[in-house]
Amino acid sequence: MFSFRTSPIEDQLDKSLVEGRVGVFCTQNCWDPFHGRYVYDIFRERGNLARVFTPRDTELTPGTNHIEFDAAEIEDLNALVVEIQDVGARYFNYTRDVMQLLTMRARMFDGPAIYVIDHINPAGRVVEGTIPAIEADIWTPKVAHRHGLTLGELCTLYYNEIDAKFPLHIVSALVSDVGKDLLPWTIAPASDIPGMFTCEMYSGGGLWNNTSITPAIGTTRPYEYIGAPFIKTVDVRFLPTPAGVMMRPCSFTPAAGRYAGEKCFGYQIMLQPGAQYHSLLHTLQLMHYFSEHYSQFEMYDSLFVKVADPVIEEYLRGRLSFDVVQEHVKTEEQKWIRKAKRFVLYDDAPYRIK
Repeated sequence: MFSFRTSPIEDQLDKSLVEGRVGVFCTQNCWDPFHGRYVYDIFRERGNLARVFTPRDTELTPGTNHIEFDAAEIEDLNALVVEIQDVGARYFNYTRDVMQLLTMRARMFDGPAIYVIDHINPAGRVVEGTIPAIEADIWTPKVAHRHGLTLGELCTLYYNEIDAKFPLHIVSALVSDVGKDLLPWTIAPASDIPGMFTCEMYSGGGLWNNTSITPAIGTTRPYEYIGAPFIKTVDVRFLPTPAGVMMRPCSFTPAAGRYAGEKCFGYQIMLQPGAQYHSLLHTLQLMHYFSEHYSQFEMYDSLFVKVADPVIEEYLRGRLSFDVVQEHVKTEEQKWIRKAKRFVLYDDAPYRIK
């Protein structure tokens, strides 16, 4: 059973929400500044809050970006309310946790109804990349690298793909003051997604985590900066640089993550106002460049699992030209958009950068 709800979660009168045992699966983004409360406070005040699932440490601590849970903790609930802020890329950890939750619930004979409080996608409706063509991480949804959907739409798609039968209810992002008025990056969605531009960089930039170059995790500007101790900065005119982008030689010392405490050299990716940035394609070009110029640059096996596309892998290994991978990505984006439109819950729709 599926429904799209157009009233706030606190106004819904389902017996499971009003009288049942309620669990809340959330991050710091479930804060409502207009009422001065977190979503779980609604049920705490009613007296039927049974359990809260949150990241395991302080909200901006590197390495804590997962919500841990098991089947025994959810099967005795009547309702489970989910509220996280997705960031628009298929490998975002909290989104993968939600997909794991849906899969776990689908395997239960009985269990809670799931209520997903939706938010606007901070990466917008832009689409980048390909649908996984090979078996990737089991909890990663089979969508484009930058999918252009909201979390509610992603859950609707995944619910259909796993042929689930449990009650799934999506609460529209437009029915509360938070959804309408609070910018989706105002509260950092995760410790490595701190600001306004991060989500535009993440669909490609997140791949650096699976190489020997760091995307500046442990600094204030992750995914805008990339580098490593072995990089020797050169004239930026030699670097692959798409229209609307400027590259600046820089240095940084991460406080956490790879190369913590070591001075790294590299580049800052700067977007010009109004630029449409295809982070995935630019990242692939930069990886190709570093692979040709630095023997210390490594692409780990986990990178190719994350990419989940043989054509992109062949390009990264130097066996295909960029125009081939560019045309392949264009075709796959068009394919993904046709699929994604079936699950859109709002008036606008995903689109690709021309």
